[in-house]
Amino acid sequence: MVRFLIFAAVVSVALTIYTLIECARAERSRIRSSPKPAWFAVIILLPLVGAGLWFLLGRPAASHDAPAQKSMAPDDDEDFLRQLEIWRRQQQREADLKAREQDLTKREEAQKADDAKPAKPEAKEPKPSAEHKNNPEGSDSASPDSE
Repeated sequence: MVRFLIFAAVVSVALTIYTLIECARAERSRIRSSPKPAWFAVIILLPLVGAGLWFLLGRPAASHDAPAQKSMAPDDDEDFLRQLEIWRRQQQREADLKAREQDLTKREEAQKADDAKPAKPEAKEPKPSAEHKNNPEGSDSASPDSE
């Protein structure tokens, strides 16, 4: 029995809050039978009865005069397609810029690596010593006069 009372109290509070919100959102000119402040008082003072009275007597009637919004698929909406194309182009530009930035970064790193390496000494032929200058190639260290 206690569980039922707790459940009824929760439903009563939820219904009262819903009714108060709906009453607050309704236009003053469209509310039936009593002014808006009177409906607030009835809903708060008589929680279940007030909510029932609001739905039966005070709630604005559903308007069938308002034109129904035509439901469109996203691919039929020109504005949506235009925004989608703009978004796609922007994403492509960002991807291109990122690729360029990575390429430049790699080039800068390669340039820094090349600059940091010590220059290789070029292979130079050994300078002939004074003895080799005087002696023709293939001769011994002895001078040709001594023979």
